[in-house]
Amino acid sequence: MTPLPALPAPSFDALLARWVQQRPGATALCWRDPGGDSDDAVWARLSFAGLAQRVDAIAHALSEARLQPGARVAWLGLNHPAQIALLFALARLGAVLVPLNHRLSPAEWAAVLHDCAPALLLHDAHLADAAQALARTTGTRALAVQALPAHTDQHTPGVGSTSHPLLLVYTSGTTGAPRGAVHTQGNLLANMAIAAQVQGMDARDTVLTVLPLFHVGGLCIQTLPALSVGAQVLLFTRFDATATLHSIQHDRPTLTLQVPATLQALTTHPGWSGTDLGSLRAIWAGSSLLPAPLIEACHARGVPVCNVYGCTETGPFSIALPPTHARSHLGSCGWPAPGVEVSLRDPQGAPVDADVVGEVWVRAPNVARRYWPDLPACDADGFFHSGDLARQAPDGSVTVVGRAKDMLISGGENIYPAEIELLLTQHPLVAECAVVGQDDARWGEVVVAVVVLRDGAGEDWAPVLQRFLEGRLARYKWPRHWHRLDALPRTALGKVQKPALKALLGAPRA
Repeated sequence: MTPLPALPAPSFDALLARWVQQRPGATALCWRDPGGDSDDAVWARLSFAGLAQRVDAIAHALSEARLQPGARVAWLGLNHPAQIALLFALARLGAVLVPLNHRLSPAEWAAVLHDCAPALLLHDAHLADAAQALARTTGTRALAVQALPAHTDQHTPGVGSTSHPLLLVYTSGTTGAPRGAVHTQGNLLANMAIAAQVQGMDARDTVLTVLPLFHVGGLCIQTLPALSVGAQVLLFTRFDATATLHSIQHDRPTLTLQVPATLQALTTHPGWSGTDLGSLRAIWAGSSLLPAPLIEACHARGVPVCNVYGCTETGPFSIALPPTHARSHLGSCGWPAPGVEVSLRDPQGAPVDADVVGEVWVRAPNVARRYWPDLPACDADGFFHSGDLARQAPDGSVTVVGRAKDMLISGGENIYPAEIELLLTQHPLVAECAVVGQDDARWGEVVVAVVVLRDGAGEDWAPVLQRFLEGRLARYKWPRHWHRLDALPRTALGKVQKPALKALLGAPRA
């Protein structure tokens, strides 16, 4: 394990003060709304000095409202600079930000608020009606972002420390009720140091953020690390393929973070081939499993796609594939990040050998140690058990093969759906694919492939895909049944809901 990089500062307050002193007029945040619905021009551009003024004003207002250390403040809205200012203000006060996934239902929002009991619900103009209704349902005080003060002559002393919880992020709940991972200020600072070093960030960078800040991916992989080194963040309210390509062409960002769905939208957009991508030294992807065609589409344009693996609980910067190995290690997540200890374990908890599949265990200073309110997230030795299965090659690189709960056993053989999914998505007929197991009297389980096909697929698509596997995949791993859907069932974060998919498929055919 390589050493943890030096923290960017001992606290969020000290971090911001550093850049106010060194680069007061440099742009920290430049905010864009691809939908053109926002007229909140006062937030459109913030220098580091301007961001500090907003943090001072929000911290003072919340202190005057008697917000106590440890209190929670929820946010419901699209991406907004106020989220960043609020996070820094809460760090000063020792309080906690709870970003709500705006794609959830009102009942799911209410469940989160009932679980963590926030003192305040802050919202933007886009979700004002929903936030007001949620406030009435849960008895929470709601406040519009437009009501936040812009300036103050008062300085509120900082009480928050690295041990104070600062960010409470709820997991996507693919297999059960969501749980809130509690990230301390120290966890976030460590993650900034790790992510900034691996991505080679410095003050000359411009980071394009189009993914939602309610998730640790959008907030913690590039946005906060960029601010920690004095770089500029171009913050979009939401992803829009046309606006993203226009920004790459005209704003010349050096880095951006995408996921498979947004990469698909970009690489199939009519403007993809004509967009100058020369400013990008890398596209980072927040996904353990990336379809090869998406990667190859970017590599063909001269831009390496660098993968980063992690979970809501792990910062999430845990394993990363740097630009130097993006082409040679296609499909890999890369190597454990500096300061991150990764161990692959068998079901009994013993380390596995190289090239043997094991569960990913992670121990690092950016890993949350508990779930809200006080449930352990790690074992007694400090390891977080991810539930993901992976192989580690002799060169130390890690490739995720799927979730432990997704693994199926057919005829006594372990089969990892991700291996089959990644192969099938290489076929030009397949837009999306999910592989699940179905009970079988003879084999215990059989492999079932569910595909979303591209336009032009004929009626004989299943035999075509079956023939494609010849020589590429061991026969015992081949799907016994094939199903076609218009879309795969997904969580609000875009993860395929395999239990829902299995229920949709129903009982096995006779």
